[in-house]
Amino acid sequence: MKDDTKERLTYDVAKAAEVLGISRNLAYEMVKNGKLPVVKFGKRILVPKKAIENLLEDAKPQN
Repeated sequence: MKDDTKERLTYDVAKAAEVLGISRNLAYEMVKNGKLPVVKFGKRILVPKKAIENLLEDAKPQN
């Protein structure tokens, strides 16, 4: 049985980039431009898992 209390709710920007399949530099550029929502705790920049899910849900398919 999976312990849900250990499931991550946030990722650092590098891990979020990996999850999205994009480069770390692109992820930081998206953060800078406000295209990838983040929360900040001091100097720490974290991407909520929900923000990644919403970004993917809102993406328009390219033909």
